[in-house]
Amino acid sequence: MSVESSEGESETEHPAARATELASELGEVITELPAYQEFMDAKEAVESDEEIQEQVREFEQLREEFMLARQTGDATNEDLRELQEAQQELNDIPEMAEFQAAQNRLELSLQELNETISEPLTVDFGGKAGGCCED
Repeated sequence: MSVESSEGESETEHPAARATELASELGEVITELPAYQEFMDAKEAVESDEEIQEQVREFEQLREEFMLARQTGDATNEDLRELQEAQQELNDIPEMAEFQAAQNRLELSLQELNETISEPLTVDFGGKAGGCCED
């Protein structure tokens, strides 16, 4: 019976350790992508603007109230219109529009990477890796 020494393991790296190392490297490289940098810049612009943050808080409060009213059956079409208008006002803010566009560009870039990673696996691990019995 032979026991492999730790010296032998360093010569042929364990596949799980190598995959983890590559994933970490990929994460680091993603932070260098223009789409990631644009997203982070747009995020900072939105987060550092107190007026935008106040509108976001107001929208979130309105959305929570609407969801509660919907659950209790008290939501009206007027409530829905009010929520949609508040969301449109938020989306019309140039910094918010740029943030959403940058987020979409980053998501597309990450989806492309996911497809490249998943291709040789014949499973989309970035999506839902379901079992054999899934409908």
